[in-house]
Amino acid sequence: MSLTGTSNKPLIALTGATGFIGQYLLQELPKRGYRVRVLLRRPSAAPIASASAVVGDLARPQNMSAALADVEAVIHSAGIAHAMSGVPEDDYRVLNTEASVRLARAAQRAGVKRFIFLSSIRAQCGPASDDVLSEASEPQPTEAYGRSKLAAEQGLAEIDLDWAALRLVVVYGPGVKGNMEELLRVARSPYPLPLGALKAKRSILALENLAAAIDTVLTTPDRLRRPFIVADPEPITIAEMIAIMRSALGRRPALVPVPPRWLELMLRAAGRREIYPRLTGSLVADPSALMRLGWTPPVTTAEGLRAFVRSA
Repeated sequence: MSLTGTSNKPLIALTGATGFIGQYLLQELPKRGYRVRVLLRRPSAAPIASASAVVGDLARPQNMSAALADVEAVIHSAGIAHAMSGVPEDDYRVLNTEASVRLARAAQRAGVKRFIFLSSIRAQCGPASDDVLSEASEPQPTEAYGRSKLAAEQGLAEIDLDWAALRLVVVYGPGVKGNMEELLRVARSPYPLPLGALKAKRSILALENLAAAIDTVLTTPDRLRRPFIVADPEPITIAEMIAIMRSALGRRPALVPVPPRWLELMLRAAGRREIYPRLTGSLVADPSALMRLGWTPPVTTAEGLRAFVRSA
């Protein structure tokens, strides 16, 4: 499929433009030659200097035929990572699964050529995995969030529409929250850290590399209808991440090789035992399928982390 438009700039509809990833794509896609129409719940949320269409709640959208008129591809980044009602399965099912499938059906009716769903590696596994993950691995999500993403992918497979589900690992870049924000805060601390012995590797993903992956999926002439893992090609340990961050801050790593058992006891004494699995569990995801499609990540993980530190 080749995305072309009457202005020679393909029109892309984007959901989730006020979120961490969506804000970045809203700025980056025009640099790559796309026009962007933001699909919004309410007019007051309209990002500056962007074309927009108000569609209301994606769980019960309105005005979809007009909102998707002349759109050649949809990038669906809206969704929730944390349940709001206290009933996670219901929240995730309505907002991550049913709303996504409903939007894809509207896109199919409007003649959209491709639907790109920002899924998650959690559709495939839990918070850690002993095996290197590929798309051939049997999906085994362990939480409501991951199950909702997998169910959305399965719903897309039932629609007569070309689609790709991008199973993202942890994404980092300016404005990120959560684990990567906390890791940067730890790296900024003036103290030596007892993390030098951590050997478990994790796959992470720079925003720049994600944008390039989306561009690859948008422009490939191949019919897709499948998931793709998206991750920086080289996995990295927590200790290596902190060393790179501290180097970007002009500091020595100051990482002390404390045995993992001692580290667990230290975290328990500090009331932070819950973070131990995040520090010691591996999660390595193989993006080879996407690279065979033509994706070339523009930044290395070290470059991406240094830029992240400088932007924070």
